[in-house]
Amino acid sequence: MLKFYTGNKNYSSWSMRVGVLLAQAQIPHEETVLRMDSFAPDSDFKRQLRAISPTGKVPLLIDGDVTVWESLAIVEYLAERFPEKHLWPQDRGARARARSVVAELHGGFGALRQHCGMNIEAHLPKVGAIVWRDQPAVRADVQRAVDIFSELLATHGGPMLFGGFCIADAYYAPMCMRFATYELPLPPAVQGYVDRVRQLPGVRAWVDAARAEHDFLAFEEPYRLHGD
Repeated sequence: MLKFYTGNKNYSSWSMRVGVLLAQAQIPHEETVLRMDSFAPDSDFKRQLRAISPTGKVPLLIDGDVTVWESLAIVEYLAERFPEKHLWPQDRGARARARSVVAELHGGFGALRQHCGMNIEAHLPKVGAIVWRDQPAVRADVQRAVDIFSELLATHGGPMLFGGFCIADAYYAPMCMRFATYELPLPPAVQGYVDRVRQLPGVRAWVDAARAEHDFLAFEEPYRLHGD
């Protein structure tokens, strides 16, 4: 059976992409959550990962004698491993578009990630308002996401970006959580998509587990002194 390793679900956005895909596609797997006590080389988190991962990072997928790291490589591996799940759109043009927006997210949106770190259990509209006022790069990232979502929803008719659920929706799920945590302003159609993503069973399962952790990591939250 597949073995999937993740960090704290409340904070680990890259792991969430893989975890949501596995759960929503109902791919059997064993999951191990490794607490992110620190990212220092001598931390328990890094020590545990070094024994199984060449990079010492999550997410990590192990399938027998095959080890796959980096979220983009993992979702591509899952698409090849389980072709019957149709994790990418079946139409060639739509599939190319889906790969493009996933790759864009993998390498972009740095300002949004930097200033609005994923924090599922928190509700931080005041932080979001300050970020929105003071960080034009964040506003630009959000506008790019709005453009992507709007175009794809109009082209494919929803409810997900390419009609039915696919890797693109799993990949953008952590962004949807950021929008909710910081209450960043979105047009109604895009807000509707964000709300639908948050109601997906695979997303709800991840969110429920994240909220159950009750594990405040100060180094992940420079904007507050303690959890609510």
